[in-house]
Amino acid sequence: MKLWITRPMTAAVEARAREEFDVDIRPDTGVLSRAEMQRALRDYDVVMPTLGDRFDAEIFAAVPAPRCRLLANFGVGYNHIDVEAARAAGVAVTNTPGAVTDATADIAMTLLLMSARRAGEGERLVRDGSWEGWHPTQMLGQHVTGKTVGIVGLGRIGAAIGQRCHFGFGMNVLYTARSDKDPGFPVTRCANLSEMAAQVDFLVVAVPGGADTRHMVDEAVLAAMQPHAHLINIARGEIVKEAALIAALREKRIAGAGLDVYEFEPEVPEALRALDTVTLLPHLGTATEEVRSNMGHMVLDNVAAFIAGRELPNPV
Repeated sequence: MKLWITRPMTAAVEARAREEFDVDIRPDTGVLSRAEMQRALRDYDVVMPTLGDRFDAEIFAAVPAPRCRLLANFGVGYNHIDVEAARAAGVAVTNTPGAVTDATADIAMTLLLMSARRAGEGERLVRDGSWEGWHPTQMLGQHVTGKTVGIVGLGRIGAAIGQRCHFGFGMNVLYTARSDKDPGFPVTRCANLSEMAAQVDFLVVAVPGGADTRHMVDEAVLAAMQPHAHLINIARGEIVKEAALIAALREKRIAGAGLDVYEFEPEVPEALRALDTVTLLPHLGTATEEVRSNMGHMVLDNVAAFIAGRELPNPV
């Protein structure tokens, strides 16, 4: 069976793939074009897509009898794949749950601290030579320890963020979710997102992307937030209505934001880039050697199980 890996991977993952499979590895780091996605379905038995490779219903309709039988997604999020359309075409989909949890939670805390303590703004001040030295009222930010955090979604990643907030910083943890959660530390479930947004110092987005969560954080949620509060998004960009966030930051209705993802990624509006009150990272959530290798090996485990006719370890 022929495998196509659609992005360069870590050396360990590429070496294993070449040793175990008949594989082509695409050298380009950009997202697949429509023509490439059609070729993926037509010319390969297994494809390893990732974020941005939009295997939507139109792609499956364009290749009505695909050779491909497995999209082994590199990443836990799979909102770029129309799973129902894939299933109707006889194509299974897997992902990489668990491998990304701690690294993504760490990035959430990085952004929370950077936004609260104005770290990005301060670093720019030093780099451009504008820093005039320490004084008692220089760049006063917000204390994090003992504050209240609201987590939108308390799944694996949300719970890992809450754990860090509670045990590391003594924070009061609120959350919204479809059901009650018991993550092993004190949490309080809120009835709805706007109610939670009104109570917290930090609002952290940690739900999966997709039609159900698109623009979940909109004008109403941002309006409910307190003027000193910060929004942190490490999930998917389209969960936050970007235009509404820009307006809230410009008008100083919230104190700041820390973003690792963007609604129209990789495009980041100049209006957002121009704001000192927002910390911007280039989707670094899982960007460590260990985690990306673990993700790749998890994908290859799914590929190996598929080729051997075994049960898929991580079906979606």
